[in-house]
Amino acid sequence: MEILEKSEGIGALLKKFASLAKESEKIIFIGTPGFCTPFAEIAAYSLRKSSRQMGFVANTDIEKAKQLIPTDMGMQLGDTIDYHADTIVLLGGLAMPKTGVEPEELKTILESIYEGSQKKLLIGICFQSIFEKQGWTDALDFDCIIDSDMSVSLKKT
Repeated sequence: MEILEKSEGIGALLKKFASLAKESEKIIFIGTPGFCTPFAEIAAYSLRKSSRQMGFVANTDIEKAKQLIPTDMGMQLGDTIDYHADTIVLLGGLAMPKTGVEPEELKTILESIYEGSQKKLLIGICFQSIFEKQGWTDALDFDCIIDSDMSVSLKKT
């Protein structure tokens, strides 16, 4: 896999995502509930002032897609929305072995979401190369992956 750019911090992640999604009309994030939901909300926040409709699908349950809506507290999940979109963002938590989701299973889900769309953009957002490590980059045709590393320091003052 070729690295196109390197940068650091959550701001860089959000700028990269907003740049990739600049021509998207509707974006559906797919990830695990709880773990991935805040990352979808953070990424969606970078586009909060746009007219794009955005939603979140927990695991593979596309029929229960929830709208991501801007509030005075940031982006929040709202009511159920139509899951069809031209842009899909797969979140790395979905690729963790304990979720039980296989990339082959997602191919049918992705096609259902893209149904009727002229454009099809597949973005991955993950940490520590989980999509590569779990073989998802071989099974799915990502347009781009935003891959981050996270270091953690516990400090006492």
